[in-house]
Amino acid sequence: MIKFFSKYKFIFYSINFSLIFLYLFPGSLIGQVLYGSKEIQPQITPDFLISSNHFYTFVLVSIISFLTFKKHDQIKNLMIYLILLSIVLEFLHLLIPHRTFQWSDLFGNLVGVIVVILIKNLINKYGVFQK
Repeated sequence: MIKFFSKYKFIFYSINFSLIFLYLFPGSLIGQVLYGSKEIQPQITPDFLISSNHFYTFVLVSIISFLTFKKHDQIKNLMIYLILLSIVLEFLHLLIPHRTFQWSDLFGNLVGVIVVILIKNLINKYGVFQK
C-alpha cells in the first residue's frame, strides 16, 4: 500500500485539491448534498475541545501525504506545507461568505497534522516497520 501512494501521486494532489475546494466553498458543499442546505455541516462525532471533523480530515490528508513522499527533504517540506495549509485555510474563513473562523477548527487541523507527524517520527525512530 505504501508503494501504491508513491506510484500514484495524483491521489495526493487530488485529495489536496478537494480539501482546498471544500474549505473555500461558501457554505457546506457536503451539507448541501446530504441535507439540501449549505448552512448545515455534517458532524462525524461530537467535538471535544477541538473540531473532530477537522481532526479526522487532517489526519487522513497527513497520512496520505506521508505515504506518498519518502525523501527526507520532501518530508520536511511536507510537514511545513501541512501545518501552513491547516492554518491558512482556517484563517481564510474570515473572508469567505457563510463560513466562520473558529479556534476549535484551527486546533483540530493542527492537532491532526501534529499527531501524524509524531507517529511518523516514532515509527522512524524505533523502526517499527523496518525490515
